[in-house]
Amino acid sequence: MERTPRRRDDKPWTFLTNHARVLIAIARDPGLRVRDVAQDIGITERAAQLIITDLEEAGYLTRTRIGRRNRYTVNADRPFRHPAEADHDVQVLIELFAGDDTAPGKDGDTGPGAGGDTAPGAGGGTAPGAGGAPRGEAGVPAQARSR
Repeated sequence: MERTPRRRDDKPWTFLTNHARVLIAIARDPGLRVRDVAQDIGITERAAQLIITDLEEAGYLTRTRIGRRNRYTVNADRPFRHPAEADHDVQVLIELFAGDDTAPGKDGDTGPGAGGDTAPGAGGGTAPGAGGAPRGEAGVPAQARSR
């Protein structure tokens, strides 16, 4: 019995937008540099910076300058932007893709200053790059990469 060859789908679309990918990357590691965000997602640094600015202006991220670096706080209690999903907070997306280590109350600490990396209720107490998911070049965890 001869099998019909599968049709190759050349359309380059995905279910998640780059905005969602940037938000998830920052939720995983709030201390990521724009360069690292861009490299992890596969976009240019300029595109990553524009997306971060969009997310800040919409209230999904807050930037804090620490020395020469930025640290981001994810405001995960914000709703999705499309009316069809507006009754859900982005926390659901972050929990799904960033892993259990960003779930609220994971270790009792929440918010900046309490050892957390995200806004209160958005998960916390997670060390940057934690979660066991390999990131970056050849699976090198983010904390092992030089910054």
